[in-house]
Amino acid sequence: MRRSYYSNSIINFLQDSDESIVGQIASKNQFSTEILQRNAWMKQIEILKNSTATFKCGHLFFEFQIPRMGKRVDNILIYRDLFFVLEFKVGEKEYKKHAIDQVMDYCLDLKNFHQGSHNEKLIPILVSTNAPAIENVYDLTDNLCIPLKANRQNLHNVILKALEFSTDRIINPCEWENSSYKPTPTIIEASQALYRGHSVEEISRSDSGKINLSKTTQIINRIIESSKQEAKKSICFLTGVPGAGKTLAGLNIANERRKAHEDENAVFLSGNGPLVDVLREALVRDEVSNEKAVGNKITKKESAIKANAFIQNIHHFRDENLQTNVAPDEKVVVFDEAQRAWTKEKTQSFMKQRNEDFDKSEPEFLIGVMNRHEKYCTIICLVGGGQEINTGEAGISEWIKALRNGFPDWNVYYSSLITTDKNYLEDDSLKNWLIEKGKQEADLHLAVCVRSFRSEKVSNLVHEIIEGNSVKAKAIYQIIKDDFPITVTRDFSQAKFWLKKKAKGTERIGLLASSGGRRLRPLGIDVKNEFEAKEWFLNESDDVRSSYYLENVATEFDIQGLEIDYACVAWDINFYFDNGHWNYQSLKERSGTRLIVR
Repeated sequence: MRRSYYSNSIINFLQDSDESIVGQIASKNQFSTEILQRNAWMKQIEILKNSTATFKCGHLFFEFQIPRMGKRVDNILIYRDLFFVLEFKVGEKEYKKHAIDQVMDYCLDLKNFHQGSHNEKLIPILVSTNAPAIENVYDLTDNLCIPLKANRQNLHNVILKALEFSTDRIINPCEWENSSYKPTPTIIEASQALYRGHSVEEISRSDSGKINLSKTTQIINRIIESSKQEAKKSICFLTGVPGAGKTLAGLNIANERRKAHEDENAVFLSGNGPLVDVLREALVRDEVSNEKAVGNKITKKESAIKANAFIQNIHHFRDENLQTNVAPDEKVVVFDEAQRAWTKEKTQSFMKQRNEDFDKSEPEFLIGVMNRHEKYCTIICLVGGGQEINTGEAGISEWIKALRNGFPDWNVYYSSLITTDKNYLEDDSLKNWLIEKGKQEADLHLAVCVRSFRSEKVSNLVHEIIEGNSVKAKAIYQIIKDDFPITVTRDFSQAKFWLKKKAKGTERIGLLASSGGRRLRPLGIDVKNEFEAKEWFLNESDDVRSSYYLENVATEFDIQGLEIDYACVAWDINFYFDNGHWNYQSLKERSGTRLIVR
């Protein structure tokens, strides 16, 4: 497997002509090669040849794939047992922070997700070709060096100085390049990579995870195509273990169908407002930035039109279709967190506040909207078992009930978990109807966690803590403590210091608290603060509105389905441990007096 566009020993690299090297790189590039990119490669080749002219060994890669980020690092130079990760900024006169973070992020990605790099020494170098020479600090901690800075003239000397970290051990570059890569993108990174045109296989963590996601995509595509050919209406329920990639699978289906079958107008719908806002904004920022990098001009408004059509708020979709009886443009819809759709009572109560009459649950209405199509349509419901967190969320039973009572002619596809796991469906009559009417598909269940390379046992740890099983919790913690650092403190300033010390590159830190933690306010943690999810999750570390500043706090309602790297989780007396058990209580207001109600 070749992860790079050009790979050669230093000896052969020095002998290859510049034109030959550029030709090999360009031939592997799936996008059209602009003149600016070609010139940048020529300048890199010139600088690297000057910087490695005296080397008697070593190996060099151009455009090495970083799957988790959906990007490629300019160069990786292997010299003895050192890995120099080089990011070139041709023509740049400064060592800008975002570029320093970028090259550090590449190293972190390799260290965490590339098996051949786990225990190797990684040296990030930012090469701003026209910047002044500066004095670097050479500090190697946990086999990761502080980012070094070089220009076109002193790169050779910067590399030579770093060779002090080396031993006489020689790395086999072929074995290293082909060692397993298990990326774990956040949902933001994954959506950006898919939107750019990367496949779900490229950004999936494990072989089994890739197989599962690929099979799921294939079966859903088959269902959609069958519905089109037979002029049938279909619904499929996709289940999965926590972190298995249900949202990723849904985004992949919607994105794939939208690009390959424009007539379907496939859309990804979610009732998770913060998730919708963050993903839309992330896609817009990424597209504008990428287009600017290749010399194309696109405004945020232009990009937002496409992103907003691709990812929509399910409640806005509902409200829009309340105004008409015409079939929507979308023939393929993906409902994220379908178990959180509203019950009839919840929907009626909400509509009553808007002086509107409504006598249906959200599932019944949404299926009815899609049923307006004369020929075919397909609904994909992404279902998390037992993950309803708000009052009035219906769970999957309301979807099955709506199909049974109002839409018996629809084709129904489901995984066996829905009828065998009580976290999904408890009503025996609905189970029996589904077994009789529906078609069971094993590949509609994602059984492998792909969310985090460190988190397989974390959910077990949390479970044992909540159950009060201290012995079991300690045993699990001993297994994960090196890969999943956790500390407990009552000093908020110490917590913030710990986060800032742990995070490297653009690893995101943030402050989280229970929405019921009202008495955290004396510490400066106000769970009722104004919160803008897209700014908190996406803005950079120099923005006071970002999570990095550790000022704005996010609650469970603000972050569901989204991730950060290091979190300070604060809680209050609304959740406390006493007499061997966890207890909860809420703070309520009555007649102007605050009362604690247990």
